[in-house]
Amino acid sequence: MKIPFTKMHGAANDFIVVDDRALTFPLEDQAFIQKITDRRTGVGSDGVILLQPSEKGDLRMRFINPDGNEVEMCGNGARCFAMLAYTIGAAPARMKIETVAGIVYAEVSGDEVCLDLTEPTGLQLDLSLDTEWSMDFVNTGVPHVIVWVDDVGAVDIPQWGPFFRYHKAFAPQGTNVNFAQLNADGSLSIRTYERGVEAETMACGTGAAATGVTAVQRGRASFPVGVHCAGGYDLIIGVDDARVTLTGGAEKVFEGEVCYGNRV
Repeated sequence: MKIPFTKMHGAANDFIVVDDRALTFPLEDQAFIQKITDRRTGVGSDGVILLQPSEKGDLRMRFINPDGNEVEMCGNGARCFAMLAYTIGAAPARMKIETVAGIVYAEVSGDEVCLDLTEPTGLQLDLSLDTEWSMDFVNTGVPHVIVWVDDVGAVDIPQWGPFFRYHKAFAPQGTNVNFAQLNADGSLSIRTYERGVEAETMACGTGAAATGVTAVQRGRASFPVGVHCAGGYDLIIGVDDARVTLTGGAEKVFEGEVCYGNRV
């Protein structure tokens, strides 16, 4: 079986996006997902996104991490999902998307997508985890710890990312980890270690949102706030009718096919 896909990226967060409205993608085959997301032997991506039918919205989004496990939500992934859904005529420019985390809304405008996220939950400021850094936590669809640093470029991500990701305070599911810096102009710079990818990614939409929310709660920033991501792209975190919004570009990189099983 040949599976058509579209490689997309949102702020350099890259994904394999599949139109799975026929529900034929082998979602339960973790080994296959690990293979196609591998950057040396497969297509390479930060995850697989499926467009599926929905009884609650225009479409349902399924998001699978490179380790083969499905997770609740991905902000930049949802923006790429919306761009492709609109481009292929599967949804209107303003669409309602069903996710495991709940209903989100997206609006396509030119080459940008504005995503209304689910309501942040579990906000905790000034966590104490036996380090010199001040830390916050919030769930913006998936869990995020925000570690405030003076210079994000100086952080040893391979050391400190796993330390917080697997910390007992976030057991048993673990957390995504954002190292965040407040800039003189009121913007933020972040680097993110993502759960399920188990490495630093070039951007994280829900991580940018989590960082923006906690910065505003601390009185360090005000909406809308610009977030500079590791891949060189910016995301804008705002509010609309009390919902947190995530805005940025979503681009198609290329189209292709992957083979599954023994059939062609």
